[in-house]
Amino acid sequence: MKNIGELMKKAQMVQAQMGALQTKMERMEFEGTAGNNAVRIVMTGKGVPVSVKIEPSVVDKNDVETLEDLVLIALNDSKNKSEEMMNHEMERMQQSLGLPPDFKMPF
Repeated sequence: MKNIGELMKKAQMVQAQMGALQTKMERMEFEGTAGNNAVRIVMTGKGVPVSVKIEPSVVDKNDVETLEDLVLIALNDSKNKSEEMMNHEMERMQQSLGLPPDFKMPF
């Protein structure tokens, strides 16, 4: 960067693109699954639960722990998919701004 003005312009561009990315992630939904899709959980990119579907075949009153584990696995799967998308979008944004791949955003 040649001067402070250039740096400020880049910072403003980063801020604008981050805002757009956050809005996009709020609208996107990510499905996490477990037990061969017996448990499916959909959450937004901001981690807000949208729906939970559980196949009756995995509901066993004598084995609640397995169902609890499947729910946790599906939740984490959904969260991981959201994080992967966010990381991918952040990399694209950095590239479009000409920032180095190892540049850490302060947000």
